[in-house]
Amino acid sequence: MSENIEKYIKRKVYNGTSSKIAQKFVDAGLEKLRSCINCGTCTASCPSGRRTAFRTRSALRRALAGDESVLSDIDIWLCSTCYYCYERCPRDIPVTDMIIKLRNIAVEEGYILDNHFTLAKDIFYKTGHGVPANGENNKKWRDLRESYGLPALPPTVHSYPEAVKECQFLMDEVGFKALLDNAKKLKDERMLAEEKKENEKDGK
Repeated sequence: MSENIEKYIKRKVYNGTSSKIAQKFVDAGLEKLRSCINCGTCTASCPSGRRTAFRTRSALRRALAGDESVLSDIDIWLCSTCYYCYERCPRDIPVTDMIIKLRNIAVEEGYILDNHFTLAKDIFYKTGHGVPANGENNKKWRDLRESYGLPALPPTVHSYPEAVKECQFLMDEVGFKALLDNAKKLKDERMLAEEKKENEKDGK
């Protein structure tokens, strides 16, 4: 990487970096996005973008500019983390890592989709597994595994139920439960505020 580009990446002054979201990007070491030349390769390479309204470049530019509305934009959850954008970027910008960080910031701020919250809660509180395979509905799948000479259940917490407690302990150690609880609290507070605003608007 040339000296000029390195200098551009590390410069302190940038529109929007005073905002919370932009600062979190910088703190996470993702300021390399500043070297983006807006070529659109990330957006053009995106399989999700071909079928949805998700535009990789737009989401990241909004984030770095400090536009916090990007956190509540459902489009950021449409990235399939295929790494096409990462591998094709002419500036070697870790685009996919930035999308993941953007999602992490969204969760920290309470912008978590209901389905994601339910999945995370199930992983932490109940099964330690994102897609449970030991239920009655999955008997056909287990039979299929056995027909190939595989154990009915994969070597996950399904086969070792005692490991669920260990998983819960480890996730608790890194603050996973606290993060989820805080995300739920922020989301509920936001929904109540919006409901109150709507009621006031309608004169109730």
